[in-house]
Parts: sequence; C-alpha cells; structure tokens
Amino acid sequence: MDRAATAEKIAALIEPFNKKGVAITDAATFAGDLEFDSLTVMDFVAAIEDEFDIIISMNAQAEIETYGQLVDAVMKLKG
Repeated sequence: MDRAATAEKIAALIEPFNKKGVAITDAATFAGDLEFDSLTVMDFVAAIEDEFDIIISMNAQAEIETYGQLVDAVMKLKG
C-alpha cells in the first residue's frame, strides 16, 4: 500500500474523532488543530493499530504530533 492509500485509510479513521470537521492535512496537529485529549488519542491509536495490524509504542506516540508524521510512522511500521 502506498502513502496516499495509507493516508486515506487514516483520514477515514479520524472522521469519527474529528468533531469540529477540521481539514486533514499533513500539518494538522492532533492536540492543537483536532483538539484530541489523551483519551481520544488512546481510542484513535487503538483504531489505527487494529486497522493496520501494527503496534505503535508509547515512545513513537509521543513523537507523533501531526497527521503527516502519523502516516509516515504507520508506513514505517507496516514495512
């Protein structure tokens, strides 16, 4: 799966969590733009892990601040 397809899948997973209908771009931040709290992040990460059959470590999660970084991390973890 290429980056665009992965990004599309992740964007679809964000939808239920994107309460304000924020435009999803590579630069969109989870804490700032999307206003995700820690519980939302946990639920969202679980959805990503299930969808792609990967595990995103706490260390990796701490480094991911934007949608673009998340897409890149998923791509790397999927190998």
